[in-house]
Amino acid sequence: MTNLAPIGPDLLQAARDLHDETVELRRAIHAEPEIGLQLPATQAKILDTLTGLDLEVTLGGSTTSVVADLDTGRPGPTVLLRGDMDALPLQEDNDIDFRSRHEGAMHACGHDAHVAMLASAARLLSEHRDELTGRVRFMFQPGEEGYHGARYMIEEGVLDGVDRAFAIHVVTTAPNGMIMTRGGAMLASADEFEITVHGRGGHASAPHRTADPIPPAAAMVAGLNSIVSRDLDPAQSAVLTVGHLSAGTTTNVIPASAFLEGTIRTFDEDVRSQVHAAVERVAQGTAASHGCTCSCEIVPGYPVTVNDDGQADLIGDVASALLGPDLFQVRPQPAFAAEDFSYVLQQVPGAMAVLGVCPDDVSPAEAAPNHSNFMRVNESALYHGVGLYAAMAMAG
Repeated sequence: MTNLAPIGPDLLQAARDLHDETVELRRAIHAEPEIGLQLPATQAKILDTLTGLDLEVTLGGSTTSVVADLDTGRPGPTVLLRGDMDALPLQEDNDIDFRSRHEGAMHACGHDAHVAMLASAARLLSEHRDELTGRVRFMFQPGEEGYHGARYMIEEGVLDGVDRAFAIHVVTTAPNGMIMTRGGAMLASADEFEITVHGRGGHASAPHRTADPIPPAAAMVAGLNSIVSRDLDPAQSAVLTVGHLSAGTTTNVIPASAFLEGTIRTFDEDVRSQVHAAVERVAQGTAASHGCTCSCEIVPGYPVTVNDDGQADLIGDVASALLGPDLFQVRPQPAFAAEDFSYVLQQVPGAMAVLGVCPDDVSPAEAAPNHSNFMRVNESALYHGVGLYAAMAMAG
C-alpha cells in the first residue's frame, strides 16, 4: 500500500514557496543555453544552487553531469529523479528579457524548466529530510537531444543501487499544470537510415551507357513508404519518413550515386527490428532491379520509452493527492517523440510524466510546440513539477 500521508497541501505550498527561485534559475539557464554533452555554464549554475543542501555531489567524467545524493541515514529505497540540461541548435525568436544570448542555441524543449524544477525539489527535500527514508538521487543530465547523455551517466554508475526512477517532461500542448502519464510505451524509439545508391555516371544524352542511380532512389521512396502499410500488422504503429533525397549536380550529367535518409519510429522493439530488416530488403532489392548496388545503414537512436505499469499508477496516485484528481490524466496513447530516459527505464522500474505548460494566451492546440523557435513555458505551472518530483521521492 502506497504511503501518501506526507503528500498534500503542505507539500504543494512548500513547492510554491520556492517558485521565485525556480523561475530565476530557469531564466538564467534559458538565457545561456548550451548544446551537447559539455555544458559547463549550466553545470556551474546547478552546483551554485545545490550549495549548502548537505548533498553528496559527484561530477561526471565524460560529460558535465551532476549527481547529487540526499542520504537520510535511514533504511529505505533509493529513488532517482532526473532532469536533462541541454538545449537545441535553434535560433530563438521570442521577444523576452531572458531570450537566448547564444546565437543558434535555444532551450526549445523545456530542459531549462526541468533543471530548475529538479533543483528546487532538491532544496525542498533537503529541508524535509526527516520525513524521508533511504536515499534520493538527483540526476542532472547533459546531452539528451541526440547525444545519448543518459547512457554515459549509466556507464559511470548513476543507476548503482537505484530502486526506482522518475522524470518529468514539460510540453506546451497540454493544459497548464496538468500531469499526464501512462503505463507501457510512453514515447517511441527513434532511428535513422542512410542509403547510398551506387550506379555508373555519364552523359545525360546516353543513359544506356550508364547505370542511373536516380530511378532506383526515387523508387525506394515509394517502396520505403509502403513498409508501414504492407509489412506491419495494421494494429501496430510505426512512422517511416524519407526526409532527405539528393543526387546529381546539373541537367546534362547522370550522377554516379544518389543518397536518401530518414527516420524510423516505433513503440515496440520487435516492430523496430522488423522495420529495420524491411528497409534493408527494399533498398537492396530496388537497387538490384535497376542494375545498381546500394549501401544501407541503420543508425540506432533511442529505444522505446516504456513506463513501468506500477510506477505509472504511482504517479497517478501521487499527482491526484498533490494537485487533485482534476489535474491528472492517463495519456490515451504514446507519442512519437523519443527520449533517452528510455535507457534508464530499461534497467530500473520507473516512469516519465508530462507536465502541461501551455501559455495562458493560447489554447493547447494553438501553442507553439516543443522544438519550435517560438516555444514558451508557462512558468506558473513549475511549482507543480517541483511538488511532483518531491512527492515521488516521498511516496513510500
